[in-house]
Amino acid sequence: MTSPMTSPITPANPFPTSYAHDYLAQLERLGGVAGLPRVKALHLPPREAADGARAEARGEFCALELADGTLGLAYVLLDDTHGELAAASWRHDLAGSDALDLVCAGFASPGGALRSAGHAAAAALTRWCFDRAGFMPPASGDSVGALQAEPGERVGMIGLFGPLIDRLLARGVQLTVLELRADLLDARPGLEVTLDPARLRGCQKVICTSTVLLNDTLDAVLAACADARWLAMLGPGAGCLPDGLFARGVTALGGTWITDGPAYVAGLVEGRAAGAAARKFTLTPADYPGFDALLGRLSGRG
Repeated sequence: MTSPMTSPITPANPFPTSYAHDYLAQLERLGGVAGLPRVKALHLPPREAADGARAEARGEFCALELADGTLGLAYVLLDDTHGELAAASWRHDLAGSDALDLVCAGFASPGGALRSAGHAAAAALTRWCFDRAGFMPPASGDSVGALQAEPGERVGMIGLFGPLIDRLLARGVQLTVLELRADLLDARPGLEVTLDPARLRGCQKVICTSTVLLNDTLDAVLAACADARWLAMLGPGAGCLPDGLFARGVTALGGTWITDGPAYVAGLVEGRAAGAAARKFTLTPADYPGFDALLGRLSGRG
């Protein structure tokens, strides 16, 4: 599935959201319980793969690799993030650096290359935490299978999930898409494309791009979705600790679970799709033991 584009909601300020503060605090607690691995490398897809990413579902994400091989992903097609990362001299100096320091720097950055690198580092530390604590989210072949949209129901979409639009419209839903590029969608009955987040009011179910974690629009998005009883955040960039998202109304987190790190990196740097090197997962509050429980497992290991 082609990753959705940036959310069109403009943040009130360029600083980290309250969720980012909570997430960082959790990672700092993680570092206090266990010695965190350092950074090994930041891997980028080739320019040509990034340029054709939206059409071919490849080249949209960088991968931050920790010293033990754990990987974390972040979106690189916001503005010219890919170009900034490719040109950044500091990217080649990351080997051996403190992963948590990179997270802190990235979260404090207003955007661009450092922000994406920081989020990839946070995702890698999250995956490292899950692995060390023996937690694996359930596999999912269809991240929106639980949506179960009914005819006439109002469904919101934040960012463009192109392959899902026809499926949802075929079910007879009233679909409101929050998207900067209205020209990417043809006018059709039941479809509204807007820049106004207030149009999400009244949507009972919402599908949201995980890119909102990168561009400081999370709080605005969740406020606009106050009427939703089902809110799924989807995308390979959703490999984050979910506690703060669940507490803020997200009911499902759908992301990418890398099953073969070396194969994934080899494909990424060559501009190939992940294939069998990764699978999709869907995580709900019912499936998740909670960060405190994960820390307890880690503490028990000594």
